[in-house]
Amino acid sequence: MEGWQIALLMMIAYLVIALIIGVLAGKGRDNSSLDEFAVAGGKLGLFVMWFLMGGAVFSAFSFLGAPGWAYSKGAPALYIITYTAFAILPWYIIGPKVGKIGRKYNLYTVAAFMKGRYNSSALAVIVGIIALFASIQYLATQMSGMALIFNVMTEGRIPVWLGALVSYGIVVIYVATGGLRAAAWSDVFQGLLMIIISWVVGLAIVNQLHDGTTEMFANIAKDTPEFLQIGKEGSSMEPIAYTTTILVSVIGFIMWPHLFSKSYASNTRTIKKTVLAYPVFALFLVPLLLVGFAAKGVVDSGQLTNPDQVLPYLITTVMNLPGWVYGLVGAGALAAAMSTADAITHSASLEVTDGVIKNIWKNLSDKKTLLIMRIGVFVIGALSYYITVFGGQGLVALLLGAYGSIVQFAPGVYSALYWKRANAQGVIAGLVVGTLVNYYFQLVATSTPLGIHAGILGLIANIIVFVTVCYLTKPQVEAAEKYVDVA
Repeated sequence: MEGWQIALLMMIAYLVIALIIGVLAGKGRDNSSLDEFAVAGGKLGLFVMWFLMGGAVFSAFSFLGAPGWAYSKGAPALYIITYTAFAILPWYIIGPKVGKIGRKYNLYTVAAFMKGRYNSSALAVIVGIIALFASIQYLATQMSGMALIFNVMTEGRIPVWLGALVSYGIVVIYVATGGLRAAAWSDVFQGLLMIIISWVVGLAIVNQLHDGTTEMFANIAKDTPEFLQIGKEGSSMEPIAYTTTILVSVIGFIMWPHLFSKSYASNTRTIKKTVLAYPVFALFLVPLLLVGFAAKGVVDSGQLTNPDQVLPYLITTVMNLPGWVYGLVGAGALAAAMSTADAITHSASLEVTDGVIKNIWKNLSDKKTLLIMRIGVFVIGALSYYITVFGGQGLVALLLGAYGSIVQFAPGVYSALYWKRANAQGVIAGLVVGTLVNYYFQLVATSTPLGIHAGILGLIANIIVFVTVCYLTKPQVEAAEKYVDVA
């Protein structure tokens, strides 16, 4: 049996196991309960929560995009380690408070959180729409990774459209049937798998190609020293661009609905323990970055359609490893993509339903709301699939683009918790301006001033407009006290 055939069988076996775990996780639960579907009854434990949150960073972006960036950009790829280690820290402070507010007022989305604090249905609709577009970008990252791994590991026999359809179809099925609990337990299985594979395969590649990391970096420093520097002549990224890339990722991380809403799914102690343990996930990205550095000088960039292919290309073409290794890496990459895709799909459906649908068609029953959320999983999946098949950006570019819009939630969220002067007019004005500025520099302008990330430019504009409008209008004192002074 040829290597690609073994890889295909192993990847299919992995998908079947993931589907079974996801479906079984929801068995024995009240599938008609909105609370169960949205936040798993608010009773997720530390072990499950750690992998559920960890799956958000250990994605197609890290498993394929991180080696791709290390291979194509060098030292700037280390931003991934920096933001992974530090971005979770604000959750230690705001997570317990958001959780208390959620339990007190029966909330489970960012849109509902904003509406409750600022008493504005219009704001909830805007949050739901922005969350939808950002989530679709993020999901396209994961689907692109799934499609890429199927295509490369089968030596082109599985086309992009089919690889994305099959793998993401599995995610849609178990999320639609089992909700957050299904995503959580699937992430435990997927997380364990990809952690093991990343270290075993990553270090094996470095040792086989360079006899260890010391020799590898010595060769790079000798041949292309600028590759290991940031901001020096010949470097692929300027210091300001590097710094603002980290900044937008750190500020925006906990604003993602699929992460923010986990404050509602567990208690204060579990949230704080998760924050303390979470940076360990940054260590699991190290071998994947080393793979990208190992490919420098070994793989000609002309041999790749895009840098994200470098890890599977090394395994299938350069190193000519046996088929079971193909399959193992393929399963690990699929696990990385699916562990993020399930959480995003679930939260995006919740945000659109809670933020948009319920504020246009009011007084929906819980039964109808739950039905719309399940249907939303399929609709959002279809939109993301379209972007994946017909889009052309790399995995990291897609993700950073999504962060640029989601980071605009930060002024409204933090002010909801700590600033009584904040009001709906200010949040809406800032959010709209910040989002428009971000998308202008992403989609219209060819560059940004000083290389500043588009999302940070949008955030600066957002804060200026937000604060100005808040001081020119009346504060919402009564609504503010419900959140700021929550016990």
